[in-house]
Amino acid sequence: MFDDIGPMTELSVSMPPALQNWVDARLSEGRYADAAEYLRDLIRRDQAEDVRWVRMMIAEGEASGYLDANPDDIIDEIIAELPAGDG
Repeated sequence: MFDDIGPMTELSVSMPPALQNWVDARLSEGRYADAAEYLRDLIRRDQAEDVRWVRMMIAEGEASGYLDANPDDIIDEIIAELPAGDG
């Protein structure tokens, strides 16, 4: 998905000591070479979860059957149900 390894960019992350301790504990387990590898893995897992959710929603939509409705009417109905803004 987004694993295309090309030029890398740098990211600086600030975190409270408790989170740093968590990262350090993960690194001490030996599953990751460094914090950057751990962060990349977390991001990939997050991406995979999003893809899984979208696929699940598509399957749910397909399983619900065909809806003979105009998409513009559906959008108008959704907008009408939104709470009124403050301005």
